[in-house]
Amino acid sequence: MNTNNILRNGLLILSFVLMTVSLYLVFVFVPTEREMGIVQRIFYLMVPTGWLALLSFVIIFIGSILYLVKRARKWDILAMSSAEIGIVFTTLALIVGSIWARPIWGVWWTWEPRLTATLVLWFIYLAYFMVRSLATDPERGARYSAIVGIIGLVDIPIIALSTTLWRGIHPGPVIFSGGLAPPMLLTLMVSLAAFTSFYFLLLQYKVSAKNDESLINTLRESIKSR
Repeated sequence: MNTNNILRNGLLILSFVLMTVSLYLVFVFVPTEREMGIVQRIFYLMVPTGWLALLSFVIIFIGSILYLVKRARKWDILAMSSAEIGIVFTTLALIVGSIWARPIWGVWWTWEPRLTATLVLWFIYLAYFMVRSLATDPERGARYSAIVGIIGLVDIPIIALSTTLWRGIHPGPVIFSGGLAPPMLLTLMVSLAAFTSFYFLLLQYKVSAKNDESLINTLRESIKSR
């Protein structure tokens, strides 16, 4: 069994265990919040999906810089794989956030700083794929998307600090400021760990699949040139 398979199986087991524990904590262990009621439990899904939207773009940023510096295909594959995962979780974060906002704020959407900045991130992800698909040359498309991946990182600190920099109706930074009871903080931390592990599992699968696809294309071109 090679290293990739060992890593993949390890992440698969870890993700399964953490997800199972997380589900137990969310639906059985953690107490129901007194003011928001059962709706508050979506918080343990909303925060992890938002976290993965940001983490995915950080990996895009790293992969994009390394690709432009080294021009090695593996870094473009890493960035592109993370982008494909990231846009899914950014979409989920926006949807879950809207579901949470309806009973709490009375609206599905409001142009609140953090929500708006997250929507901007979704459009940056979209731009990443658009510039790649519109380029006539794959290598040029990889370079253009890498530039988007680097410039787009500016939105990450805006999202992270939006509740501190601007006044809005979105809850402030309550995670480590004593705003969560210990059982709630434990549940959130396990959920974050579970989703993070799941992200790296998906990333490993994506990178492996794209490497195989790249190898097949190389072999196909080699056969055609003979």
